[in-house]
Amino acid sequence: MALFILGSLALSAQAARVTLEAAVKPYNASTSSWFVHSQPASDTLIKITTVLGLNADRRALLERTLFAVSDPTNSEYGNHKSAEEIAEILAVPKAQLERVVNFWKLNGAAAVEVHPTKDTLTVAISVANVERALSTRLATFSHANSPAHIVRATQSYSLPADIAADVAMVGELHQFPSPRILPRSTTAELVESTASWPNTCKASACANAVTPSVLASRYSIPSSKSSVNGNSMAVAEFQGQFYKPDDLKLFKSDCGSDVSVDNQIGTERDSAGVEAELDIEYIKAVAEGVPLTVVYDASYSLLSWINQVTALSSPPLVNSVSYGNDEAQQSSTEYMQSCNTAFMKAGTMGLSVLFASGDQGVCGREGCGFFKKKYHPDFPAASPYITAVGGTDFATAGVIGDEKAWSDGGGGMSDTFDVPSYQADAVAGYLSDPDADLPDSKYYNSKGRGYPDIAALAGTQNPYCVATGGRFGGVGGTSAACPVAAGIFARLNGVRLAKGGKPLGFLNPFLYQNPSAFNDVKLGKITGGTAGGFKAIKGYDLATGLGTPDYAKLAKLV
Repeated sequence: MALFILGSLALSAQAARVTLEAAVKPYNASTSSWFVHSQPASDTLIKITTVLGLNADRRALLERTLFAVSDPTNSEYGNHKSAEEIAEILAVPKAQLERVVNFWKLNGAAAVEVHPTKDTLTVAISVANVERALSTRLATFSHANSPAHIVRATQSYSLPADIAADVAMVGELHQFPSPRILPRSTTAELVESTASWPNTCKASACANAVTPSVLASRYSIPSSKSSVNGNSMAVAEFQGQFYKPDDLKLFKSDCGSDVSVDNQIGTERDSAGVEAELDIEYIKAVAEGVPLTVVYDASYSLLSWINQVTALSSPPLVNSVSYGNDEAQQSSTEYMQSCNTAFMKAGTMGLSVLFASGDQGVCGREGCGFFKKKYHPDFPAASPYITAVGGTDFATAGVIGDEKAWSDGGGGMSDTFDVPSYQADAVAGYLSDPDADLPDSKYYNSKGRGYPDIAALAGTQNPYCVATGGRFGGVGGTSAACPVAAGIFARLNGVRLAKGGKPLGFLNPFLYQNPSAFNDVKLGKITGGTAGGFKAIKGYDLATGLGTPDYAKLAKLV
């Protein structure tokens, strides 16, 4: 049986239909904290993603190809594949694709877009036609902590049995985002420590905060612009988070870094937020000169976002995402596997994808609970096919030097995905090291994928100085660490491209083969209330991964 077709299938009340995503309890309309706001008009157009079932051997071939082109010790290293070549690897039968396309057309789809890799469809269709085609009901949902509205299903969905055999899942139906806990922000009063570094930004609110010059000093980042033909990077934004050009101009005038956006995909009108402006200001300050694209996905879907990126004719080479939920909050294992396949495609194409590891320690957004104390790993941070970025503080507040694990930084081990080969030795070493002083193994899956892979400054004892809302304020979180790390790897891509080389692509095999290129973080611990947590120790650990990047050392290796 194909690994990725349906997992387990459950017959619905209609004998000729099959309910999808029925293998696990979904984080859906009945279990999420979103509530029904209203009923959308029947002719309202929405976009949904249809993922086709894949042959298990073909999906395994994609994984092997990803690891081959991403492993510096492999003769295929850097031999990235085009979307058309990936389509040949996955080899979705033409008849299967045509059946699903025709199903949507016969059910009134306004448009059906086939992804270049031929395994995913983006369908524009009215609410009434979705409800009829999938035998479900839709509603417009709201959340107490979000100004946005989203259209989702209020119940399970099903397909005719003959079509269900061709489909893995339909996205944007059960996927309810956890409203983003914004970076710790936005007033100067948060900046309390006395820093030993000079304020290279004019704003007084930046006096004790992390600025581009602080990052350059700690991570050996050159002050020159990184301008190499063919280089590119992007940040992803969701949940109404966008930016105002005037805030970016303010950052440039006060801090001296041109952080303007070069390209934009999607628009959140009349909206700006500290999350987006943090992402933009610091990825661009670190990698000034590298063209930056902002990708806004109005559907609140990681799957929609990554498919949107990989469908571009020239996708950004480095992608930074400060977004995620707990694994337990995902609608199904099929959904996570669909995302993983999309991440594999991105890496095979030569794209680097970095995700923030989260800001809730080991407990995630659901919390550990008072009695069970079960850890809740993050997704996509715990995906084996992306690079997860954790958080640090300076060991001594206000002193540029050694770092310690930020106590709220996300980390741990996946409950869903096994430890991948590229990190197996590192994870085993940490779990067997007496200095790790591990928590009780009943709280986490000791055989799971470990995260984060690397880390960067994120804590609030010396927060980042961000221009937002027409002023400067202090901001902290792994949402700051991720774009900084992404900017460093965008610069490193420039080094490779300038020599006629290929982009780094999926980073993790390279990272784990070069631990000496990182500042080892040996202090601190990520926590989870009363549930313990993971210590930072010498070498790799589940608090800060391999450590924080040293650009000068990495530049000699790429």
